[in-house]
Amino acid sequence: MTRKILTGLSSVAYEHPFDRKALASLQNMPGVSLLLKKINEYGIDRLLRLQSLGSEIRISSRNFPQLHQTFVETCQILDVAPLPELYLFRGTGHIQTYIVGVEKPFVGINLDAMEWLSADELLYVFGHEIARIKSQHMVYHQMAIVMPSLKNLLSSTTLGVGGLVASGMELGLYNWRMMARFTADRAAMLACQDIDIATTTLMKLAGLPDEYLTTAVIEDFLVQAREFASNSFDPVDKFTKILSYTEPGLSWVVMRAGELLKWVDSGEYENVIQHKNLKTPEEAAQKEEEGKTLEEKEGWNFLTSW
Repeated sequence: MTRKILTGLSSVAYEHPFDRKALASLQNMPGVSLLLKKINEYGIDRLLRLQSLGSEIRISSRNFPQLHQTFVETCQILDVAPLPELYLFRGTGHIQTYIVGVEKPFVGINLDAMEWLSADELLYVFGHEIARIKSQHMVYHQMAIVMPSLKNLLSSTTLGVGGLVASGMELGLYNWRMMARFTADRAAMLACQDIDIATTTLMKLAGLPDEYLTTAVIEDFLVQAREFASNSFDPVDKFTKILSYTEPGLSWVVMRAGELLKWVDSGEYENVIQHKNLKTPEEAAQKEEEGKTLEEKEGWNFLTSW
């Protein structure tokens, strides 16, 4: 399959509106700038790099040529340069990838992902991680990663950071992280450029082995994803939602597939591929406001809007 190189691609062209709104809400929260300052003081960026250098295998065109070439292709398609470093870490029993590093981003992928995903599917998972660089969201993404470890440390400070975390900043951060997945999935779709590949990758992320990906299973999954995207979950109480999305083991692949399908069906994906009818952030925001209900205009977030 010949894929289009998206030279000059801007994240604005595919950014999910939920992502944009959640990030704006997070940035307006008191204490966020202080937390970023403390993370910088603790040298988290250097620590994460040191952990990968000391524990994981750095991938190159020499030791794992196929995996490296797929990663290079992903960055070429999404117009990301310079090429981040890529590391391979031990199997965990499920597919896992990550990206960290604000100053010098690098990507990690585990053995399970390398063995269970095809080259086309690897484009999707790599694209999902590379999206953080395209959107220039690495500082917030990394903050979300280290928040569990920092929580206890920060709660003992005398600067009031612990109280700010307890009062909702942590929830705002996790809310944005969930919304940012929608944008990352769109970038992943632009990398693989095939909705069938995106679908099977998401199903594998949910833990389904390749031998079970029959036509019937895939078709039923798509039906489920569309149903989830169209349903209202207002009766679900806030406490239940908090417990749900702060659980790191949940992939939310059905919800993510539903959002991705809506984007493809709308024709916006094809517009990005063909580089036509692309809107500025202001035009996109204006279109979003048109025809909205009062509830929608008040804003969408993971806790209250489903």
